[in-house]
Amino acid sequence: MVYTMCFWLALVAFTVSVFLIFYSYALYPWLVFYLARNKTLNLSSYSRKDGLPFVSIIIAAFNEEKVIAQKLQSVLDSDYPASNFEVLVGSDASTDTTNSIAEGFAGKYDNVHFFPFSKRRGKGNVINDLQKHSKGTVLVFTDANVMFEESTLFEMVRYFREESVGLVDTRMINTNIRQEGISFQEKSYISREVKIKHAESLLWGTMMGPFGGCFAIRRELFSPVPRNFLVDDFYINMKILAKGYQCINNPDARVYEAVPDDLLAEFRRKKRIGAGNFQNLRAFYPMLWHKTPGLSFSYISHKVLRWFGPFLMIIAFVANIWLAFYHPLFVYVLLLHGLLLLLPLFDFLLKKLHIHNKHLRFISHFYGMNLAMFFGFFKSFKKSETNVWRPTERSQ
Repeated sequence: MVYTMCFWLALVAFTVSVFLIFYSYALYPWLVFYLARNKTLNLSSYSRKDGLPFVSIIIAAFNEEKVIAQKLQSVLDSDYPASNFEVLVGSDASTDTTNSIAEGFAGKYDNVHFFPFSKRRGKGNVINDLQKHSKGTVLVFTDANVMFEESTLFEMVRYFREESVGLVDTRMINTNIRQEGISFQEKSYISREVKIKHAESLLWGTMMGPFGGCFAIRRELFSPVPRNFLVDDFYINMKILAKGYQCINNPDARVYEAVPDDLLAEFRRKKRIGAGNFQNLRAFYPMLWHKTPGLSFSYISHKVLRWFGPFLMIIAFVANIWLAFYHPLFVYVLLLHGLLLLLPLFDFLLKKLHIHNKHLRFISHFYGMNLAMFFGFFKSFKKSETNVWRPTERSQ
């Protein structure tokens, strides 16, 4: 009897773990794509002939000398009325020429304001301070390495005519794709995420987190980011959803960013994001049973299950080992399981020989993301006074 019970417990653990991973990464996206297939953003929106709201564009920068001039110029070249927006640049104690470049723009353009901070405190603390100096009824938070189109600013603002809309996200378009690293895989992942978030927008207005590099919110809905929080965009997003407003993605609001290519550098970034995700989970656990239609469903399906993906993978592997003692079928499953775990090593060896297989790299990318999430879970319990970050090196 004990023998049979152990078998069934292991089988249930294996089956449930595998299903939840499959559900979050494959079944849930397919479901929202299917349900949203004939829908559009049927919301009130501004036209270019309307009196448009005043916008404050907030940029937290640290050592961005390679991109800050291009970024500011891309914003200033917007077709949004120049009298209706301001740019606030906060330098988080930059040590390169970021300060002098930003000062040059502030001296040349009346609607560009520069705030040099002498002590490094992290992005969240910088945007908290810049928000206090801003005047806009709409706030745009954007990174220094994310470039605008002429219409980007208008497309971010247009749906704020709908009173229920609290946050509008952009569509990320990645550039500088290479075969040597993970840029192609990261681009594919980000593009798919944008589509999932847009589908969530169409179905329930419960987009699960904006692209942190550029999004807009109503000023009155801004909640200061806790000083030690590592993922500020998701925190702001969830605060707005908790207040009963919609968070949506507008694919016509296009922005451009060079995608990261180095696996190790991206691993460090994902580990920090993973820690921030679990910080947010502890802050927003009541949202797991929220009354807003679709909110808890999308939160659990799109985010929470993925955050626990590494642990589900460990449970599935351990259960598979246990099951292999009970039935020969699971011996073959275990061999397949082990092969999948070895494929990233094989990809690494091929890379040393300058052989790049994008299918193998997808597997490496997937396991790398989950390993980073695993370490991020434990990192999230470490006390930190600030959310200081080290920007990921990107090819511009």
